[in-house]
Amino acid sequence: MRINPEAVPTTTFDWGSIKWFVTPDAVPGAGSTFGEVIVNPGMGHARHNHPDAEEILYVVSGEARQMVGDGEEFPIRAGDAVHIPTGVYHSTYNTGWQQLRLIVTYTPGGAEKALEAAPGFRLHPAGDIPTWRRP
Repeated sequence: MRINPEAVPTTTFDWGSIKWFVTPDAVPGAGSTFGEVIVNPGMGHARHNHPDAEEILYVVSGEARQMVGDGEEFPIRAGDAVHIPTGVYHSTYNTGWQQLRLIVTYTPGGAEKALEAAPGFRLHPAGDIPTWRRP
């Protein structure tokens, strides 16, 4: 099954945007979630966890500080992958001047539904082009 990004809604927050290409709700038979996350320069998301899913991040472009569990923050950049075990707290903060582009998976899928309760959540229909304003 081919998934056209133009046919997928976009989720935005104050810190960036997400396009979920595969989710159990949107793709019949899907057991995982797969999407692209964009974190704007100087922005990041609050420390959080996914109680029922592991997460994998793959950095397509940009650079950031990553925290996983109670360990020290560490730098990530294009080509790096990060594994976040089920239930472990984590956060990502873009430290560069350009957008941070991540490929993200949740296994099992469904953890993306929790983002609907996150501050600044907004769902844009497929084809809508979201814009950001500087604070």
